[in-house]
Amino acid sequence: MVKILTIVKSYWKVITIFILSAITTLSLYPLGSLPVMPGSDKTHHFISYAVLMFPVALRKPNYYLFIGVFFVCWSGAIELIQPYVNRYGEWLDLAANTAGVASGLLIARILDWIFIVRTKTDHKNS
Repeated sequence: MVKILTIVKSYWKVITIFILSAITTLSLYPLGSLPVMPGSDKTHHFISYAVLMFPVALRKPNYYLFIGVFFVCWSGAIELIQPYVNRYGEWLDLAANTAGVASGLLIARILDWIFIVRTKTDHKNS
């Protein structure tokens, strides 16, 4: 687990840009109808934005909170554009996206804390 988190911290910019590009493309690609997928639309939004925020929050650059606000604003812009590309923009999607950003931040902080505490404990026991 530590190795995976180290890789995410090292390549956080590439991972974040890839995820943001995928979310943007999938959100704005015109569809005749939405594909049938398990789970609710809001759950998909929540998970997508939690995954988007996670690498940033894990790496925690000086401006990481600004990046989180940018993600929320970006998702709002997507919701405003969607009706023009044969999609549905919903404000509840923006709420799910915002909750996802907050959760991605929280999960990264919790994992960071767990592994800092574990590392300190391991060093004391050595």
